[in-house]
Amino acid sequence: MKYKKYFRKTSLKQKGDGDFFLNEIKKKKPRCFLEVGVFHGVTARNVCEVLNNIHKGEFKYIGLDLFEKSDQNKSEIIPNVNFSNPFKKIYFKYIKRQDPYSLEAVEELLKKFEKNIHLIKGNSNQILRKMEMSKIDYVFLDGGHDYETVKNDLNLCMEVINNGGTVLCDDYNLSYAPGVKKAIDEYVQNNSFKCEKLHGSRFAKIEKS
Repeated sequence: MKYKKYFRKTSLKQKGDGDFFLNEIKKKKPRCFLEVGVFHGVTARNVCEVLNNIHKGEFKYIGLDLFEKSDQNKSEIIPNVNFSNPFKKIYFKYIKRQDPYSLEAVEELLKKFEKNIHLIKGNSNQILRKMEMSKIDYVFLDGGHDYETVKNDLNLCMEVINNGGTVLCDDYNLSYAPGVKKAIDEYVQNNSFKCEKLHGSRFAKIEKS
C-alpha cells in the first residue's frame, strides 16, 4: 500500500518517506495507534487505511493536535503553512471553504473511519496525562519540536514502551530543531531503552530493551 497525500500538506512529503513509514506500521500491526501531531490528517488517513486492511475494521486510531494556528504553537518548529501549489490554496479557500488545519477538516478526511477514530484537540503535555496509555501499543510522535515538549511527551509515553509497544519519533535528524534529538537521546539513555535510527536517521524507533 502506497502513502497517499490526499491533496493536502504532509511532513512525509519527500519521496519514499511515507512508504517507509507505512512499512514500519505494517511490521508491528498495532491495534491501538496514537499520533501526536496530526497536522492536515494525511498520515492519519494512511495509517487508518493500513490498519483497516490488516485488522478488517477492528482497530483504534487516536489523533492529538491543537488543530489550529494559535499562541500555543506560534513558537514551535512547524511545517510551512502555505501551499506551494496554488490550486490547493484555491481548493480549500474557495471550493471547500475550509481551513485544512481545523478539526472539522481532518474529521472529514477521516470520515470513512469515523467509528475507529478519536480526535482530541489540545496540548499534548496536558492531554497525555489524562489518557489511558496502557491500551496504546504504537505511538507516532510528531508534535511540538522544542526540547521540553519532546521530553515531556516521551515521559508520558513511558507506559507504552514498558508494555512492549513502540514509540516512533519523527524528525530525529532535523538540523533546525536540535531539541528533538537531544530529548530522545537523553530519554533512551536514562531509561535504558533500545533506539533504532531509521531511514537516514529521519525516524527514531524506541522500544524496550
